[in-house]
Amino acid sequence: MKIIILGAGQVGGTLAEHLAREENDITVVDTDGERLRELHTRLDIRTVVGPGSYPMVLRQAGCEDADMLIAVTSQDEVNMIACQVAHTLFRTPTKIARVRATAYLTRKGLFAHEAVPIDVLISPEQVVTDHIRRLIEHPGALQVLEFAGGLVQLVAVKAVYGGPLVGQDLGFLRRHMPSVDTRVAAIYRRNRPIIPRGDTVIEADDEVFFIAARRDIRAVMSELRRLDRDFRRVMIAGGGNIGERLAEHLEHSHQVKIIEHGLERCTQLSERLDRTVVLHGSATSKRLLEEENIEDCDIFCALTNDDEVNIMSSMLAKRMGAKKVLTLINNAAYVDLVQGGEIDIAISPQQATIGSLLTHVRRGDIVNVHSLRRGAAEAIEAIAHGD
Repeated sequence: MKIIILGAGQVGGTLAEHLAREENDITVVDTDGERLRELHTRLDIRTVVGPGSYPMVLRQAGCEDADMLIAVTSQDEVNMIACQVAHTLFRTPTKIARVRATAYLTRKGLFAHEAVPIDVLISPEQVVTDHIRRLIEHPGALQVLEFAGGLVQLVAVKAVYGGPLVGQDLGFLRRHMPSVDTRVAAIYRRNRPIIPRGDTVIEADDEVFFIAARRDIRAVMSELRRLDRDFRRVMIAGGGNIGERLAEHLEHSHQVKIIEHGLERCTQLSERLDRTVVLHGSATSKRLLEEENIEDCDIFCALTNDDEVNIMSSMLAKRMGAKKVLTLINNAAYVDLVQGGEIDIAISPQQATIGSLLTHVRRGDIVNVHSLRRGAAEAIEAIAHGD
């Protein structure tokens, strides 16, 4: 398949890497020539330097006979215009665009064939918000992925000493829980994958990925670790799009506080949110965390746009008594470095977004593609035909 990717950032670069390995004809377009050269030395792809929305640049990239255009630049307007140009001038069959701004996403009828012709709309903030929401709904989980319209979930947990299954083979799980249909899909031990078999013995600190019906998830988790109590008190550092959406979803069932550095943004949040307490200040302020009783917080979510602020505020919150900390980290190289120490869960928004994109790019009847363990593996849901 001939695919043009607009944007050579974290998402565009990672997507190009995935698709180039699958023998697709990939062209990446970006204004950053240095970044394109770096990608070209690593991958078997074509590169074009220039603004992705310009007709001449798209023509140079081969849009005339491309099967798909994926616009994932950092600017919504460039992504939208590029899809419009590709449709109007080149009749590109499939157009996928990343759009962040809520002002665009909430307008009904805007992204239609006769308006802005985008076939698949990807909202990274919504993808990441849903990812965090599922983790909050399943205390103790490292990753929660949904299949079959939410009826089935694949959950990653760290096995701990004292769990009934620790020290037992996987066959014990079926004998111990005969009424629950579950399968262990993967095990990571000391950062190395193990293919699970019936005689595989679970050890403490193993990361275990299991799949089961949504209603049985907590029961299976209890076999691997003592269940954490439900999260009730949630503190969010960063009142951006993700922080606001998460608060909006949780505020009617949880006690939610948001710490936001910008005064004007604080005013906007206080007007839009019903029950959330909005605090003006820095998430790295020890005094502010003390005043807001961080030691009573069930989960602290660091969701600012600054990796360093997220990491430092999470470590401070954890040391001051927060039960769990969840940290959003844009630099993928940092994620494996920090998770598992004082930071309980580190999330890469790029990896969450890549799954959504691959769902629509892969050939065949693919319903869902999820990245496991930040790109180490994939879980794919497909439609079966025939017998």
